[in-house]
Amino acid sequence: MSREISLYIHIPFCKSKCNYCDFNSFSGIDYLADDYFKALKLEAGKYVDELRDYHIGTIFFGGGTPSYVNHRYISGFLSFLREAFSIGPDAEISLEANPGTLTFENLKKYVDCGINRLSIGVQACQNELLKTLGRIHTIEEFKENIGLAFRAGFTNINADLIFGIPGQNRSHWLESLRQVVDTGVKHISCYSLTIEEGTPFWEMVNEKKLVPVEDELDRKMYHDALKFLSGRGFEHYEISNFAMPGYRCRHNLVYWKCNEYIGLGAGAHSYYKNCRYANERDPKRYINLLKSEKDHVTERHDIDRQEAMSEFMIMGLRLIEGVSEESFRERFGTDLYDVFGDAIERLTGRNLIEKKGNFIRLTEKGLDLANQAFIEFI
Repeated sequence: MSREISLYIHIPFCKSKCNYCDFNSFSGIDYLADDYFKALKLEAGKYVDELRDYHIGTIFFGGGTPSYVNHRYISGFLSFLREAFSIGPDAEISLEANPGTLTFENLKKYVDCGINRLSIGVQACQNELLKTLGRIHTIEEFKENIGLAFRAGFTNINADLIFGIPGQNRSHWLESLRQVVDTGVKHISCYSLTIEEGTPFWEMVNEKKLVPVEDELDRKMYHDALKFLSGRGFEHYEISNFAMPGYRCRHNLVYWKCNEYIGLGAGAHSYYKNCRYANERDPKRYINLLKSEKDHVTERHDIDRQEAMSEFMIMGLRLIEGVSEESFRERFGTDLYDVFGDAIERLTGRNLIEKKGNFIRLTEKGLDLANQAFIEFI
């Protein structure tokens, strides 16, 4: 029986860069698209023999804005992957998209080439907040695009939302949740805004032109999401993620369960054979390295057994069900408590984690203070 692995494909092209974004994405490099997708094929080709005994369980086109490039690049690359690798008929194939970059024609093309999950970045349902974030779309475009996606044949759609936006209040947040749920999407990701160094938001905060949301309001918004979405039938299955039954993101579960994946593209990360490694981030340099058959990997880190156990705990505790004692024993051949008994005792005493059945999981308090729990396992 072949082993399962996942593919992440990074598409770094954007129409414009948002004020909060620190992802490896770029505007104004559209002219590189042809060469970039040729380089992706060269990189993928390096894994053909390596992955002969694997089948691909999930594929995720992330970015950047994959829906910004011509749909022929995406469908053409997916065809290449199908010829090169074993991709099952039930594989989850996701594409990230932004409102304002979608048409009925390209949505239909995505469905026709086998993409079966769409992840749309709406972020907020108030146009003034979208402007604050530097988004290029309106809430009206988001709703129109969701309607087109359903018409084109998508049934599995995620919407990304951000809370803790400067100028956002709890009424805004609840209204955003309500409007997004009413579109009929099956999955919602709710992220607390983090103001990262090097972004326009970072500069605006330093220049006193932007006031970050206070932690107390941020936490209230998070709990608003928990209450509202559970009341509308969504399962809270990961710190930031909610799904209708049967619609959890299989690709992201690969990360949270520390399973293997290969990242293709500029800045993409991989976890394979106990090694984490990352590609050259600059798209032009990435292309040139692949063209000239030079090493495109810029970072490598071998994961020893102790580090693997730590990662398994930290990533697994992001899941609401927590970490299975049985899964830990199966993977590492030892008892969870023999390795982390002291940390678990300390965190249980602080009411940050609890034991439920065969699982160790974050408490309600632990969800708010997750980083304090995670650090105990480093």
